[in-house]
Amino acid sequence: LHTTVRFLRKTGTEQRWLERHLKDPFVKASKQQHYRCRSAFKLLEIDDKLCVLRPGLSVLDCGAAPGAWSQVAVERVNALGTDPAVPTGFVLGVDLLRISPLEGAVFLSETDIADPNTLRTIQSLLPLGKADVILSDMAPNATGIKELDHQKLISLCLGLLNISRSILKPKGTMLCKFWDGSEARLLQNRLKEQFQDVRTIKPQASRKDSAESYYLARLYRGK
Repeated sequence: LHTTVRFLRKTGTEQRWLERHLKDPFVKASKQQHYRCRSAFKLLEIDDKLCVLRPGLSVLDCGAAPGAWSQVAVERVNALGTDPAVPTGFVLGVDLLRISPLEGAVFLSETDIADPNTLRTIQSLLPLGKADVILSDMAPNATGIKELDHQKLISLCLGLLNISRSILKPKGTMLCKFWDGSEARLLQNRLKEQFQDVRTIKPQASRKDSAESYYLARLYRGK
């Protein structure tokens, strides 16, 4: 009874979120197409337009839970080898949260990518110790303070950029989510130092009222 009363007393904000979520066409499509969440359509749209993923590539998916981006990556790089006419790729996902197993992907669940031991594990699992593509849909636990949350996400992206020096192949690609704010240009400039081509993308599946966008950095200059 108490649980029911609390449920009925949802705040206006919670109620609006629930109504929007239930009406969201990408939520419906993710259920119909058996993706783990609507974020799959962000990566699908980006890849359809810009060909980030190809058969045979090795992919590191950071902030992978619940696994929707890894699902897309498994399909696009032919990680299951279902198409014998093209090369077979590899997908490795990492997250602080638990990730349910996915055929065609290797997951490091409940694992901190910033831990030096994790980097060594990633290198041991990736073919030849390197990735062709680093994907990041990572986000910090939100405080509700917009600028603080923005800074925390930029810090995560900068940390990942630092890690990329050890695991990203020359001419490799990095796709990372950021929230708009005062330090977005700092991240963009750091990416431009290490990649030949950097562009900003806001997929249609990103809600219009969201501060979320993505940097797509291509042609990594590293050795």
